[in-house]
Amino acid sequence: MTAARTHSRRLGLAAGAVALAIGIGGTATTANAVAPAAAPSASSTTTAAASAAKVDYETWKRDVQDIIDNQARPYVEQRTANPGGQKQAIVLDIDNTSLETDLGFTFPQHAVGPVLKLTQYAHQRGVDIFFVTARPGIIYPVTKYNLEKVGYSVEDLYVRFLPDLFKDVGEYKAAKRAEIENKGYTIIANIGNTPTDLVGGHAERHFKLPDYNGQLS
Repeated sequence: MTAARTHSRRLGLAAGAVALAIGIGGTATTANAVAPAAAPSASSTTTAAASAAKVDYETWKRDVQDIIDNQARPYVEQRTANPGGQKQAIVLDIDNTSLETDLGFTFPQHAVGPVLKLTQYAHQRGVDIFFVTARPGIIYPVTKYNLEKVGYSVEDLYVRFLPDLFKDVGEYKAAKRAEIENKGYTIIANIGNTPTDLVGGHAERHFKLPDYNGQLS
């Protein structure tokens, strides 16, 4: 998927989401690590299906479940068992990480089930959930409404306002994670599905969901 195509598709989704939100009358209200932050490793950022020429919904769901169940969930369980007084956080991308986007459009967009369950488990153990997305600021209310509607606990949501639109997406997301750390949080897990979601450190562990060589935004 080219950058232009991705940008165009996201703008289309934004317009559709705003229109739907207005139509239904919906309103929205407006991390000190144990281990040093590391770049995504081969074991935590790839799947056997990542080189697939074509992806279908069931394959994607199965691959996401595998990464959450076998990589992210065990680590989160371990880190939250004894936080040692740390204020812990998980940071999530949105499109095809927290919400189903490319493989079907509805409003509200459906939660990515395994990711939602992981965040609910972590939140019950005192972890705050943050979202850092490349979505434009104009759809902040719709995005926050969608996340909360499908069951996410949103400690904070970072979107790109005008100055951020001219920054490299990976640098922008890393800077937002640094902001979260500066609030006193330890980011125990950063979860996304593209390299720009994960580069730049500022998390103990990074977990990459499949994007099938760019087929998913």
